[in-house]
Amino acid sequence: MAVEVLKKIADYLVDAEIEKREVVKVTTAIKPDLTVEEAYQVQDLIVQRKLEEGHRVVGPKMGLTSKAKWDQMGVSEPIYGHVFDYMLIENGGALPFSDLLHPKVEAEIAFVIGEDIEGPGVTGAQVQAKTAYVLPALEIIDSRYENFNFTHADVIADNASTSRVVFGNSLKKPADFDLELVGAVLSVNGQVKELGAGAAVLGHPANAIAMLANMLARKGGKVEKGEIILSGAITSAILLHAGDFVSGKFDRLGEVMFTVGE
Repeated sequence: MAVEVLKKIADYLVDAEIEKREVVKVTTAIKPDLTVEEAYQVQDLIVQRKLEEGHRVVGPKMGLTSKAKWDQMGVSEPIYGHVFDYMLIENGGALPFSDLLHPKVEAEIAFVIGEDIEGPGVTGAQVQAKTAYVLPALEIIDSRYENFNFTHADVIADNASTSRVVFGNSLKKPADFDLELVGAVLSVNGQVKELGAGAAVLGHPANAIAMLANMLARKGGKVEKGEIILSGAITSAILLHAGDFVSGKFDRLGEVMFTVGE
């Protein structure tokens, strides 16, 4: 019975994404006592369904990567979700607003993994040593829940609000940077909306990837060679509107941009 309930939740959330409609959070509509462990099981079911539909996982993404967010949500570690191939938007391309519900954008540093990273006990230094490249990115988050209203378990089940991603075109060696000092300027329609730096992500964005490897190790998983991983937001998320032009400029990493269509 428990597995059937988790499958019902996965279908509930995927159908909401496909049908582009908001839904009441899972802990109100289906399972009030949904645990974090069960929420990740729902995520696994969503991944399984997407793979069966012919999609490909690009890599994980990290969320809740600031201690302020932990305090706000009453948690003690980040969360993760998965980016699929259909979520990718070309740098300079267009995001169809009608594909989403209430999208928000945030600036992030992405890691291209050069070697498998297997926990437990992984450190940020080990992640940097096994990272082939870093690149700038803009993540568009879009909860399927009404008014972005959710609990910790709800957002995990909803694939950590993952929606769309724009990766930059420049690949840089992580050893060439102090990633915690890399600054980003997030602008919408030519106006600066947010400023941030890599240190906003757990002191150093590689620390988020290390935590991911250690979290995956609990269920026998690992960070895999070739994955492109979003390390977490270095700016606050900005609500998007049709017609917006969005730009993220990163120190020495380059610029990422897109327009919001109808």
